[in-house]
Amino acid sequence: MNWLTPEEWQVVGLSLRVALWATLGSLPVGLFVAWILARKRFWGHALLNALTHLPLIMPPVVTGYILLILFGRRGVIGEWLADIGIVFAFRWTGAALACAVMGFPLMVRAMRLSIEAVDRRLEAAAGTLGASPIMVFLTVTLPLILPGVVAGAILGFAKAMGEFGATITFVSNIPGETRTLPTAIYTYLNVPGGDAGAIRLTLISVALSLAALLVSEWLARRAARHVGGV
Repeated sequence: MNWLTPEEWQVVGLSLRVALWATLGSLPVGLFVAWILARKRFWGHALLNALTHLPLIMPPVVTGYILLILFGRRGVIGEWLADIGIVFAFRWTGAALACAVMGFPLMVRAMRLSIEAVDRRLEAAAGTLGASPIMVFLTVTLPLILPGVVAGAILGFAKAMGEFGATITFVSNIPGETRTLPTAIYTYLNVPGGDAGAIRLTLISVALSLAALLVSEWLARRAARHVGGV
């Protein structure tokens, strides 16, 4: 792909890094929340479910502004984190945080549906054989829900690759630091003669999104075959 400029290669690389860290960072939390929502009933269950899916229905700009209030350098949490050297606002790590928040509902939804589909009698049988709750989850539940975990992770990754509103609101559009594919395309569309660059990056975005979906389908089928063979 020699038709991409060095700056555009930098944008692609940064987008992949942001999406990867957003996915890896939110995956353990997403799996825990999905399990809580699928298996536990408690006061506040509906509230947790609503908060989990809130980024999916709120305008992304609102989500980005809330992140800025919370994690900005003078934010409720961000000021304390800045004192220990952790800064999110206007950094690529902040872009990863915004992407993780926006992809979180999709990730949780996919994993929750998988957990709810597991026959709880299998887990109960493992418990009667002396397995602890953690071992039951690791040896019975997790292998059975693996296709859903894979699908959720890929959905979160794909969402992170395309996130725009929350990212530009929280970390702006800084070349080499927070300029990902969507913000780079937006930049090209707002400069004279930028159509060619916008088209190039659009084609890259489409190719990466399609590849993510194909890989998700392949991994999910492979995991399902593995589970079926166990």
